[in-house]
Amino acid sequence: MTREEILALLDERQAAYERRDPQGLARLHAENGVVESLMAGTVRGRAAIGEVYKAWLAAFPDLAVTRDELVIDGEQVVEVVTHAGTDRGGFMGMPPTGKPFRLPIVHVYRMQDGRIAHERRIYDFTGLLVQIGVLKARPA
Repeated sequence: MTREEILALLDERQAAYERRDPQGLARLHAENGVVESLMAGTVRGRAAIGEVYKAWLAAFPDLAVTRDELVIDGEQVVEVVTHAGTDRGGFMGMPPTGKPFRLPIVHVYRMQDGRIAHERRIYDFTGLLVQIGVLKARPA
């Protein structure tokens, strides 16, 4: 993929987030794509990846995604984004807390044939749970 093609794919990803479109997000992945994340573990296949997006968007229906940094080296891409929203839909089977969060996430992508072949998501999962009130942090 060219740099321009990768930028167009990531712009479509942003648009799909803004539309709250889990299937649109999943279509950006290869049919046999892989996503690795702390929340979902290792997920294989476009349908399963779509379910991860669906759960995330259902938990945080006001989700806003902002791109902070982007590095493209051939078909290897690192994108730093910030997700912000409110736990209004319940997260991972827990009742909604109504609490907001702000979460920096690093996405490491390997692109292939116009799609995301592999994505690794790196973020502070414990910090997210503390922000939305699922875990309690002890004062320092």
